Amino acid sequence: MSGPNVWSRSREKLRQFPEVFAQCAGEAAAYGKCVTATTKGRQELHKDLCVKEFEALKTCFTNAAKKRAK
Repeated sequence: MSGPNVWSRSREKLRQFPEVFAQCAGEAAAYGKCVTATTKGRQELHKDLCVKEFEALKTCFTNAAKKRAK
């Protein structure tokens, strides 16, 4: 998994991230609100508390990245 192509592909994906993220602003905000609401004070974030919001964000990122790749 080493070689110049690995780093080139990774760099390209990172360059595309702001555009992909902008397309998922609503989902990102919903996930952030859920995380904030479930970690009031000194509470820790526990697995699966915001799974619905995370899955929506993940789906949005995947779809936006696929559209961008075409």
